[in-house]
Amino acid sequence: MKKFYLFLAVLLISLSCFSQSRSISQTTKKIVYTRDGGICKCCGSSFNLEYDHIIPYSCGGTSVVSNIQLLCQKCNRSKSNSCICKIHNRRVGINCCDGKTSSKSAIVSSQCTGTTKKGTRCKNKTTNSGGRCHLH
Repeated sequence: MKKFYLFLAVLLISLSCFSQSRSISQTTKKIVYTRDGGICKCCGSSFNLEYDHIIPYSCGGTSVVSNIQLLCQKCNRSKSNSCICKIHNRRVGINCCDGKTSSKSAIVSSQCTGTTKKGTRCKNKTTNSGGRCHLH
């Protein structure tokens, strides 16, 4: 019986970790849509809108109202993990991954800049000023 409760506790803790994900709540979406006037913050389009993290999620950005903006699909995809819309050459975010951090995001660790044996980017987080985790 103790194993069952232990399993249940681990399961609940695991699920609570997923609640702090990149998903954006419906309430936040409604507020952002109204605040941004239902148009892309870069080009002004009202078609194929997506909710974008101003500070990229991979750089420690959260899904709070102040960090979400509306971008059309083209602008959002061209921005990717940076702060520049490459289609319109406009700044549409804060790219903390290249060292431009705010005081809030400086506390949050960033993704390691090292590469794995397979040649992909390391997924570990680091607070090291050199940008590398303990493995790299």
